[in-house]
Amino acid sequence: MVLKVAIQKAGRLHEDSLKLLKECGIEISNGVNKLKSEASNFPLEVYFLRDDDIPQYVEDSVADIGFTGENVVYEKKKKVEVVEKLGFGKCRLSVAIRRHEEYKDAGFLKGKRIATSYPVLVRQFLAEKNIDAEIHEISGSVEIAPGIGLADAICDLVSSGSTLFMNGLKEAETILHSQAVLIKNQNLDVTQRQLLDTLLFRIQAVKKAKNNKYILLNAPNEKLEEIISLLPGMKSPTVLPLAVDGWSSVHSVLNENEFWEIIEKLKAAGAQGILVVPIEKMIV
Repeated sequence: MVLKVAIQKAGRLHEDSLKLLKECGIEISNGVNKLKSEASNFPLEVYFLRDDDIPQYVEDSVADIGFTGENVVYEKKKKVEVVEKLGFGKCRLSVAIRRHEEYKDAGFLKGKRIATSYPVLVRQFLAEKNIDAEIHEISGSVEIAPGIGLADAICDLVSSGSTLFMNGLKEAETILHSQAVLIKNQNLDVTQRQLLDTLLFRIQAVKKAKNNKYILLNAPNEKLEEIISLLPGMKSPTVLPLAVDGWSSVHSVLNENEFWEIIEKLKAAGAQGILVVPIEKMIV
């Protein structure tokens, strides 16, 4: 029994999906233009597919699980379950208008023509705002639509916003924040669920490691209690005596989001020789 996983065959999620599997210790050989591959050290079979097709393949049990974008999952509305947000491929689905125009709220879109590759999500957004507008569904190069008179506004994926800028547009309102997610078929058998749980365990260990840093520092013993109080860690810091009397070595883990703020407080409390080490895997 193998777990069949669908991955984007090309595009923004392809490389990061394969990188995540590699960080999970899973070796996959994906030759040029190869649409199917097997892991050499894990019961995993990989299908390389179009991103938009992945939810359908997972719903139909052609693949058991899939790596795809949240935006695709919600646009396609297939009977699949999101089991893990993966933390990469972050973007947003946003309304964009011409740079010289003023957008106060969604009322701006009333009676307007909106070009998008995501008609389901745009229609849902307009319904929630009670806005009547005309949707033009197009695939690819959505940002050119206002410039050639096809639409008054667009709704498309945005990362940096540079493509909008180059086409004389500006971001007006975000309707969905998206990232890569792991989805699964709703009818996995016991063995498939066990394999998925094993894969999820590895993925979560990799994700936790990326969000945390291992730190080592030297602390004067009279300041030890204050310094330890600043370190949340997993349970409690590790404290070891140094060869020099009156000093200890303190080891702990800090979350990336609070890292710099705590480091500054540690310095102010008397910590010295602070070393920061990346964590490859973190199992709690």
